[in-house]
Amino acid sequence: MRSVCALRLLCGFSFCLNTFGAGPLELRLWPGKAPGSENWTVPESITNRGGNRVATNVSDPTLTVYLPDSATANGAAVVIAPGGALQALSLDSEGSEVAAWLNSKGIAAFVLKYRLRQQQPGGNNAGRPPAGGGVQRQELTIVKGNANPAPGDAALDEVLRMGVADAQQALRLVRQNTDRWHVDPKRVGMMGFSAGGGVSVGTVLADQSGASADFLISVYGPSLRDVNVPADAPPLFVAVGSNHFNVTNGCLALFAEWKKAGKAAEIHVYDQVAGGFAMSKRGLPVDTWPDRMLDWMQLHKLLNP
Repeated sequence: MRSVCALRLLCGFSFCLNTFGAGPLELRLWPGKAPGSENWTVPESITNRGGNRVATNVSDPTLTVYLPDSATANGAAVVIAPGGALQALSLDSEGSEVAAWLNSKGIAAFVLKYRLRQQQPGGNNAGRPPAGGGVQRQELTIVKGNANPAPGDAALDEVLRMGVADAQQALRLVRQNTDRWHVDPKRVGMMGFSAGGGVSVGTVLADQSGASADFLISVYGPSLRDVNVPADAPPLFVAVGSNHFNVTNGCLALFAEWKKAGKAAEIHVYDQVAGGFAMSKRGLPVDTWPDRMLDWMQLHKLLNP
């Protein structure tokens, strides 16, 4: 039996195999404690909900590497940000399962476990909206593409900033290892689901050299901050259900801001869909959204430049 090993890259990040050298590689994003959350004390928890691993109380963000077969690899790479209302992460349904599909298409995938709002054990149900109590909900009034459902919540704003910082660090890490992972540094994109979409959009809006995405994919993930589209904004792809409360209009507003800025954007709004669909099969047209995304990637020469 081999013990879990630790390697060091030139950039100083630590590498750890999950179990005895087998399985995907999980990397810590920061060489020490992540900046801004050094004093967080609630332990991370990963539970199984219907076959899907769900993480809460993440304070030590990581990136898990999923590489395609070298015979089919095309050099494109995607950092995947799962969703969960900035309080939880769906690590499989919006993470590893997506990575496996991308790998089957020759695309390198990296699942981001970013920092989340801290919750005491035995607290509320992470990532689930409160019961409506029979009161009809009102759609958000969206201004400048901002579909944040809890504006003014300082704790959520702070953890969103941390999630964006983690995503930026993930993009840097991928680009620093392009030779090792056979990735084109000019074809590294972000894909976010739900709140992970908000993190992904925020990363592009921050527009830092070397820490932004070459393409942006938002799957039922509207912006959680004002959308001031940068001059070098990458192509945007959006997929969302037509009846997803607040989220549908938020995604439409995000698309509109991109088009208003004269940037490339494509959106698919799927009828008879009212929530997150990820990679599930419903016997509806929404089942084909990954194929439409692949068409879009081909259109923008992201697969075979």
